[in-house]
Amino acid sequence: MPGLPGVNHQRAVKAFEKAGFWITRRGKHITMTDGVHIITIPRANPVNSYTMAGIVKDAGLSIKEFKKLV
Repeated sequence: MPGLPGVNHQRAVKAFEKAGFWITRRGKHITMTDGVHIITIPRANPVNSYTMAGIVKDAGLSIKEFKKLV
């Protein structure tokens, strides 16, 4: 277990927005960028904890940093 519970995709989007990401595309998945990193968040409730941990890693954040934003 990566130490991160499943997170609602809408809460994840808001957390990443706080971290400086913005939405570039919406569809079955939400694509966000901060100008350096590109992440894709599936529209699932909740997003699986392993999937969410991978997205957080791809965003260049630690699990601790992401938990503070959520």
